[in-house]
Amino acid sequence: MNWKTATLSACTFVLLASCAESPTGRSQLQLYSNSELNKMGAASYKEMREEEKINEDAEVNAYVRCISDALIKNLPGDYSQMDWQVTVFAEPTVNAFALPGGYIGVYDGLIEVAENQHQLAAVIGHEIGHVIAEHSNERISSNMMVGLGLQLGGILASTQLDSNEAGLLMAALGVGAQVGILLPYSRTHESESDELGMEYMADAGFKLDQAPELWRNMQAASGGESPPELLSTHPNPQTRIKDLEALIPSLQERYEAARAAGNKPACVRPASVDSED
Repeated sequence: MNWKTATLSACTFVLLASCAESPTGRSQLQLYSNSELNKMGAASYKEMREEEKINEDAEVNAYVRCISDALIKNLPGDYSQMDWQVTVFAEPTVNAFALPGGYIGVYDGLIEVAENQHQLAAVIGHEIGHVIAEHSNERISSNMMVGLGLQLGGILASTQLDSNEAGLLMAALGVGAQVGILLPYSRTHESESDELGMEYMADAGFKLDQAPELWRNMQAASGGESPPELLSTHPNPQTRIKDLEALIPSLQERYEAARAAGNKPACVRPASVDSED
Protein backbone atom coordinates (compact mmCIF):
# COMPACT_ATOMS: atom_id res chain seq x y z
CA MET A 1 0.00 0.00 0.00
CA ASN A 2 1.51 3.36 -1.06
CA TRP A 3 1.30 6.58 0.99
CA LYS A 4 -1.65 7.93 -1.04
CA THR A 5 -3.76 4.83 -0.47
CA ALA A 6 -2.82 4.67 3.20
CA THR A 7 -3.66 8.32 3.76
CA LEU A 8 -7.01 7.99 1.96
CA SER A 9 -7.88 4.91 4.02
CA ALA A 10 -7.01 6.70 7.25
CA CYS A 11 -9.11 9.73 6.31
CA THR A 12 -12.05 7.53 5.35
CA PHE A 13 -11.86 5.75 8.70
CA VAL A 14 -11.81 9.05 10.59
CA LEU A 15 -14.80 10.37 8.67
CA LEU A 16 -16.87 7.23 9.20
CA ALA A 17 -15.98 7.03 12.89
CA SER A 18 -16.88 10.67 13.46
CA CYS A 19 -20.28 10.83 11.78
CA ALA A 20 -23.05 12.34 13.93
CA GLU A 21 -26.51 13.82 13.47
CA SER A 22 -27.74 17.30 14.35
CA PRO A 23 -31.09 17.94 16.12
CA THR A 24 -32.65 18.62 12.70
CA GLY A 25 -31.40 15.31 11.27
CA ARG A 26 -28.45 16.71 9.32
CA SER A 27 -25.24 14.63 9.09
CA GLN A 28 -22.28 16.14 10.94
CA LEU A 29 -18.55 15.60 11.26
CA GLN A 30 -17.45 15.66 14.90
CA LEU A 31 -13.88 14.80 15.81
CA TYR A 32 -13.91 16.12 19.39
CA SER A 33 -15.54 14.84 22.57
CA ASN A 34 -18.06 16.88 24.56
CA SER A 35 -15.58 17.17 27.43
CA GLU A 36 -12.98 18.67 25.10
CA LEU A 37 -15.46 21.19 23.71
CA ASN A 38 -16.68 22.08 27.21
CA LYS A 39 -13.11 22.81 28.28
CA MET A 40 -12.65 25.04 25.25
CA GLY A 41 -15.90 26.82 26.07
CA ALA A 42 -14.92 27.37 29.69
CA ALA A 43 -11.49 28.72 28.71
CA SER A 44 -12.98 31.10 26.12
CA TYR A 45 -15.61 32.36 28.54
CA LYS A 46 -13.05 32.97 31.28
CA GLU A 47 -10.79 34.86 28.87
CA MET A 48 -13.65 37.07 27.64
CA ARG A 49 -14.72 37.93 31.18
CA GLU A 50 -11.15 38.88 32.02
CA GLU A 51 -10.54 40.98 28.92
CA GLU A 52 -13.88 42.71 28.32
CA LYS A 53 -15.78 45.16 30.47
CA ILE A 54 -18.73 43.62 32.32
CA ASN A 55 -22.04 45.40 32.85
CA GLU A 56 -22.76 45.35 36.58
CA ASP A 57 -26.21 46.98 36.37
CA ALA A 58 -28.50 44.78 38.50
CA GLU A 59 -31.66 45.49 36.48
CA VAL A 60 -30.03 44.78 33.14
CA ASN A 61 -28.51 41.55 34.43
CA ALA A 62 -31.83 40.47 35.94
CA TYR A 63 -33.56 41.14 32.61
CA VAL A 64 -31.09 39.05 30.59
CA ARG A 65 -31.07 36.32 33.23
CA CYS A 66 -34.88 36.21 33.27
CA ILE A 67 -35.01 35.65 29.51
CA SER A 68 -32.19 33.11 29.60
CA ASP A 69 -33.80 31.14 32.44
CA ALA A 70 -37.16 31.04 30.65
CA LEU A 71 -35.45 29.46 27.65
CA ILE A 72 -33.13 27.17 29.62
CA LYS A 73 -35.83 25.48 31.70
CA ASN A 74 -37.53 24.30 28.50
CA LEU A 75 -34.43 23.08 26.63
CA PRO A 76 -34.27 19.45 25.51
CA GLY A 77 -32.46 16.70 27.40
CA ASP A 78 -29.80 17.52 29.95
CA TYR A 79 -29.40 21.07 28.68
CA SER A 80 -32.29 22.22 30.86
CA GLN A 81 -30.46 20.91 33.94
CA MET A 82 -27.11 22.56 33.22
CA ASP A 83 -25.86 25.42 35.37
CA TRP A 84 -25.72 28.01 32.60
CA GLN A 85 -23.63 31.08 33.39
CA VAL A 86 -24.78 34.40 31.94
CA THR A 87 -22.71 37.58 31.55
CA VAL A 88 -23.72 40.98 30.18
CA PHE A 89 -20.81 42.80 28.57
CA ALA A 90 -20.72 46.60 28.66
CA GLU A 91 -19.86 46.97 25.00
CA PRO A 92 -21.86 48.60 22.18
CA THR A 93 -21.43 45.51 20.00
CA VAL A 94 -24.75 44.19 18.68
CA ASN A 95 -24.02 40.57 19.48
CA ALA A 96 -24.46 37.61 21.80
CA PHE A 97 -22.93 34.15 22.12
CA ALA A 98 -23.31 30.79 23.78
CA LEU A 99 -20.45 28.37 24.34
CA PRO A 100 -20.18 24.63 24.99
CA GLY A 101 -20.34 23.86 28.68
CA GLY A 102 -23.20 26.27 29.42
CA TYR A 103 -22.00 29.87 28.95
CA ILE A 104 -24.01 32.79 27.58
CA GLY A 105 -22.80 36.30 26.81
CA VAL A 106 -24.97 39.25 25.79
CA TYR A 107 -23.68 42.69 24.79
CA ASP A 108 -25.23 46.04 25.65
CA GLY A 109 -25.56 46.90 21.96
CA LEU A 110 -27.87 43.96 21.38
CA ILE A 111 -30.04 44.80 24.39
CA GLU A 112 -30.60 48.24 22.88
CA VAL A 113 -31.48 46.90 19.43
CA ALA A 114 -33.80 44.17 20.77
CA GLU A 115 -36.92 46.17 21.61
CA ASN A 116 -38.50 43.64 23.99
CA GLN A 117 -37.98 40.34 25.80
CA HIS A 118 -39.20 38.32 22.83
CA GLN A 119 -36.65 39.80 20.44
CA LEU A 120 -33.78 39.29 22.86
CA ALA A 121 -35.01 35.70 23.43
CA ALA A 122 -34.76 35.14 19.67
CA VAL A 123 -31.03 35.86 19.72
CA ILE A 124 -30.26 34.01 22.94
CA GLY A 125 -32.27 31.01 21.74
CA HIS A 126 -30.41 31.11 18.44
CA GLU A 127 -27.03 31.13 20.22
CA ILE A 128 -28.07 28.24 22.48
CA GLY A 129 -29.06 26.41 19.30
CA HIS A 130 -25.44 26.57 18.15
CA VAL A 131 -24.39 24.80 21.36
CA ILE A 132 -27.07 22.12 21.31
CA ALA A 133 -26.43 21.38 17.63
CA GLU A 134 -22.69 21.18 18.44
CA HIS A 135 -21.78 23.54 15.63
CA SER A 136 -18.43 24.44 17.19
CA ASN A 137 -17.39 20.78 17.09
CA GLU A 138 -18.47 20.50 13.48
CA ARG A 139 -16.75 23.72 12.45
CA ILE A 140 -13.45 22.88 14.13
CA SER A 141 -13.58 19.36 12.73
CA SER A 142 -14.32 20.68 9.24
CA ASN A 143 -11.43 23.13 9.48
CA MET A 144 -9.15 20.29 10.49
CA MET A 145 -10.20 18.14 7.54
CA VAL A 146 -9.88 21.06 5.11
CA GLY A 147 -6.37 21.69 6.43
CA LEU A 148 -5.51 18.03 5.96
CA GLY A 149 -6.92 18.14 2.44
CA LEU A 150 -4.83 21.17 1.56
CA GLN A 151 -1.72 19.46 2.91
CA LEU A 152 -2.42 16.37 0.81
CA GLY A 153 -3.11 18.60 -2.18
CA GLY A 154 0.23 20.29 -1.65
CA ILE A 155 2.05 16.97 -1.53
CA LEU A 156 0.30 15.81 -4.69
CA ALA A 157 1.02 19.10 -6.47
CA SER A 158 4.70 19.01 -5.55
CA THR A 159 5.12 15.49 -6.89
CA GLN A 160 2.98 15.68 -10.04
CA LEU A 161 3.07 19.32 -11.26
CA ASP A 162 5.66 21.96 -12.05
CA SER A 163 6.03 24.93 -9.68
CA ASN A 164 3.67 27.28 -11.57
CA GLU A 165 0.95 24.67 -11.93
CA ALA A 166 1.32 23.68 -8.27
CA GLY A 167 0.92 27.30 -7.15
CA LEU A 168 -2.25 27.73 -9.19
CA LEU A 169 -3.67 24.48 -7.86
CA MET A 170 -3.04 25.42 -4.22
CA ALA A 171 -4.61 28.85 -4.73
CA ALA A 172 -7.66 27.21 -6.27
CA LEU A 173 -7.87 24.70 -3.44
CA GLY A 174 -7.78 27.51 -0.89
CA VAL A 175 -10.59 29.46 -2.52
CA GLY A 176 -12.57 26.30 -3.13
CA ALA A 177 -12.34 25.27 0.50
CA GLN A 178 -13.45 28.68 1.73
CA VAL A 179 -16.40 29.13 -0.63
CA GLY A 180 -17.35 25.50 -1.09
CA ILE A 181 -17.02 24.13 2.45
CA LEU A 182 -16.37 26.57 5.28
CA LEU A 183 -18.78 29.38 4.34
CA PRO A 184 -21.68 27.09 3.42
CA TYR A 185 -21.18 25.29 6.74
CA SER A 186 -21.48 28.63 8.50
CA ARG A 187 -24.67 29.53 6.64
CA THR A 188 -26.07 26.08 7.37
CA HIS A 189 -25.29 26.54 11.06
CA GLU A 190 -26.96 29.94 11.17
CA SER A 191 -30.12 28.69 9.49
CA GLU A 192 -30.25 25.60 11.68
CA SER A 193 -29.80 27.71 14.82
CA ASP A 194 -32.57 30.03 13.67
CA GLU A 195 -34.88 27.02 13.45
CA LEU A 196 -33.83 25.65 16.83
CA GLY A 197 -34.04 29.07 18.45
CA MET A 198 -37.62 29.44 17.25
CA GLU A 199 -38.47 26.08 18.78
CA TYR A 200 -36.98 27.13 22.11
CA MET A 201 -38.90 30.42 21.94
CA ALA A 202 -42.15 28.55 21.33
CA ASP A 203 -41.55 26.14 24.23
CA ALA A 204 -40.73 29.05 26.56
CA GLY A 205 -43.79 31.06 25.53
CA PHE A 206 -42.05 33.93 23.76
CA LYS A 207 -43.85 35.56 20.82
CA LEU A 208 -42.62 33.99 17.61
CA ASP A 209 -43.43 36.93 15.35
CA GLN A 210 -40.82 39.00 17.17
CA ALA A 211 -37.94 36.93 15.79
CA PRO A 212 -38.20 38.34 12.25
CA GLU A 213 -38.84 41.78 13.76
CA LEU A 214 -35.53 41.52 15.61
CA TRP A 215 -33.67 40.86 12.37
CA ARG A 216 -35.39 43.83 10.77
CA ASN A 217 -34.04 45.91 13.64
CA MET A 218 -30.60 44.36 13.15
CA GLN A 219 -30.69 45.20 9.46
CA ALA A 220 -31.69 48.78 10.22
CA ALA A 221 -28.89 49.07 12.80
CA SER A 222 -26.35 47.98 10.16
CA GLY A 223 -27.59 50.60 7.73
CA GLY A 224 -28.92 47.92 5.43
CA GLU A 225 -25.39 46.92 4.38
CA SER A 226 -24.38 43.26 4.17
CA PRO A 227 -22.01 41.22 2.02
CA PRO A 228 -23.33 39.03 -0.83
CA GLU A 229 -25.01 35.93 0.60
CA LEU A 230 -22.72 33.59 -1.36
CA LEU A 231 -19.65 34.97 0.43
CA SER A 232 -21.25 35.61 3.81
CA THR A 233 -21.08 33.45 6.89
CA HIS A 234 -24.69 34.48 7.62
CA PRO A 235 -27.79 34.22 5.47
CA ASN A 236 -28.86 37.40 3.73
CA PRO A 237 -31.07 39.38 6.17
CA GLN A 238 -34.06 39.26 3.84
CA THR A 239 -33.64 35.52 3.37
CA ARG A 240 -33.39 35.09 7.11
CA ILE A 241 -36.53 37.12 7.80
CA LYS A 242 -38.47 35.21 5.15
CA ASP A 243 -37.34 31.83 6.55
CA LEU A 244 -38.24 32.83 10.13
CA GLU A 245 -41.69 33.97 9.07
CA ALA A 246 -42.20 30.67 7.26
CA LEU A 247 -41.46 28.75 10.48
CA ILE A 248 -44.10 30.52 12.57
CA PRO A 249 -47.23 28.61 11.40
CA SER A 250 -45.64 25.21 12.12
CA LEU A 251 -44.73 26.30 15.66
CA GLN A 252 -47.89 28.20 16.57
CA GLU A 253 -49.60 25.21 18.16
CA ARG A 254 -46.44 24.45 20.14
CA TYR A 255 -46.35 28.07 21.34
CA GLU A 256 -50.02 28.03 22.37
CA ALA A 257 -49.53 24.77 24.28
CA ALA A 258 -46.60 26.30 26.16
CA ARG A 259 -48.65 29.35 27.07
CA ALA A 260 -51.54 27.15 28.21
CA ALA A 261 -49.07 25.23 30.40
CA GLY A 262 -48.13 28.46 32.16
CA ASN A 263 -45.02 29.46 30.23
CA LYS A 264 -45.64 33.20 30.09
CA PRO A 265 -42.33 34.99 30.54
CA ALA A 266 -42.62 38.52 31.92
CA CYS A 267 -39.08 39.89 31.80
CA VAL A 268 -39.16 43.67 32.16
CA ARG A 269 -36.83 45.65 29.92
CA PRO A 270 -35.01 48.15 32.19
CA ALA A 271 -35.94 51.81 31.84
CA SER A 272 -32.22 52.61 31.73
CA VAL A 273 -32.01 50.78 28.41
CA ASP A 274 -35.04 52.60 26.99
CA SER A 275 -33.48 55.94 27.87
CA GLU A 276 -30.40 55.06 25.79
CA ASP A 277 -32.36 54.22 22.63
